[in-house]
Formats: sequence, structure tokens, C-alpha cells
Amino acid sequence: MAKRSKKGRDITGIVIVDKPTGLSSNNVLQRVKRLFNANKAGHTGSLDPLATGVLPVCLGEATKLSTYLLDADKQYQVRCQLGILTDSGDSDGAIIAEQKIPDYSVEQLQSILQDFVGEQQQIPPMFSALKHQGQPLYKLARQGIEIERKFRLITIYSIELLASDAESFTLQVACSKGTYIRTLVQDIAAALGSCGHVTMLRRTDAAGYDLTQAMTLDALHSLAELQGLTGLDTQLLPAHEALPNWPEIKLDTQMSNDMSYGRAVKIETFGQSAKVRLFNADDQFIGLGELASDGTVSAKRLFVCDNSV
Repeated sequence: MAKRSKKGRDITGIVIVDKPTGLSSNNVLQRVKRLFNANKAGHTGSLDPLATGVLPVCLGEATKLSTYLLDADKQYQVRCQLGILTDSGDSDGAIIAEQKIPDYSVEQLQSILQDFVGEQQQIPPMFSALKHQGQPLYKLARQGIEIERKFRLITIYSIELLASDAESFTLQVACSKGTYIRTLVQDIAAALGSCGHVTMLRRTDAAGYDLTQAMTLDALHSLAELQGLTGLDTQLLPAHEALPNWPEIKLDTQMSNDMSYGRAVKIETFGQSAKVRLFNADDQFIGLGELASDGTVSAKRLFVCDNSV
């Protein structure tokens, strides 16, 4: 059987999209992939359709970084409407309960917020992309099916109160991977003696990328119309900058060849083991590896590079 020809360009890089409300993350991903005419694309963690903000989209070989970027910390702004609980935890869902909102002070709310800072266990919501026997939980939830979920260990690094009134509050939250902001908001509302749901959710930072680097879909479309693919490519961020906290290791030509065949190599570095970024003798980023304390470097995800190594 003849091989199918690849569709799209062999481009590699990361574009930071300011996701609009009302679209799924996958819908945004597919639009960006078509705009850039890329052969491969992947995003680094779904945002709810209601949510807006930072959505890094990896193109080409940079899709091999998606899993690692997904594991990175994130920051959000979120507004909670008190007194109303929805099945999805946000304003896209159906109202399932209403509860009186108690009189509360800013000091009382501030004190409650601090109780949620730190490492804690959180039960993921049914309206989530997590899967049960191959089915996304949100599809089961829409059928009225409730599945028991296990606690997940998360960390809330900080919560800042941005605004509050008698019926709502707005927060800035810095958190670890796996944190469901909708669940956090519901738990805070419950601790306040009421219930609540998310009416606004905006991701302001993901894996070190922030809103200053993000472009809206409209802006990308306009750039494509004015400057074509050449203009769009100016918005691609280099893949090697994606994990700045990972040390760099430069390999000579023989080491690069060995690694391309799956063989570990040895460098003159000893000490603590670490996940590392790998570069060849031409300073070309060739992928990710793991450095052992004895100086052994093994490949984790290698890029298909334009230049032979």
C-alpha cells in the first residue's frame, strides 16, 4: 500500500493563543493548525469553553513537548457568583441548587482563602475531560451518570482577592497541574456558607507563557491575510525556550548519532540527576533527555531535525 503524503508544512515552534470564550481548546487548535498549514499540532492542556486566555499550541516537532508543558504550573483569574450551584460548576451549566448568601466581610473571605493555600486533595468534577473506561467524564455527566472519582494531590501556591461584593468575588490563583478552578471556587463558596459557580475564567499564565505573548484568533487571521504564512511564522516561539528551567547539554557529533539510535551517552558531569534539553554540535535543539547522577544521558523525546547528526 502506498504511503499517504503528509499534509501541511514541516514547521516547528509554539504559538501562544489568547483563547476566546465559547470555543473548545480543540477547536482553537484545529483553527491554528489550518492557519499555519502545519502537519502536526497539539495544545498543552484544555481550557473550558467558557474560559479564555493563554493556550500554548505546539506545532510540528514541538508537539513532543506538550506533555511536559501540560505538567507545568498555571495562573488564573476567576469570578465566582455566590448563591447558585450549576451541574458543570460554571455558567454554561444548568442550575441544580440555590442557597442564601450570608453576610460576610472581606477579612472573613481573606481568612478562608488562606485555608486553601498549600498542598491539598481535590476531587475532579464530573464535567471534565478525564476518562472512565475510554469515555470522557463530561459525556457521562451529560447522560446523568455519576462516576466515583479519586482524590488528586494538587498545590495552590497563592490566592489573591482582586474584588468582592455581596454576591460575588474575583480571585487570582497560582496553582499546580491538575487543579480544577471550578472545584476550588465551589469549595471556597461552601466554606463561606453558601454555594457558587464560575462566571469568568481567564488563564493568565501557562508553563511560563503569559498574556503579553498571546495573540487572538482574529489577530492571527488578520496577520495571515496581510502577510501570509511568512507573517504567521514570526509569531512562532522557539521550541528550545519552552522549558527554561531544564539545564542544557551540548553533545558532540558522535554522541548525537549514538542518541539518535537509542544509545545512552556519558558526559563529564556528575551530581544531581535532572531532566535536560539536548543540543547537537551545531547548537541545534534535538530534544529532551535525562541526566543521571553518574553523567549518563538518555533520550526521552528526540526531534527529527533538518540537519543530520
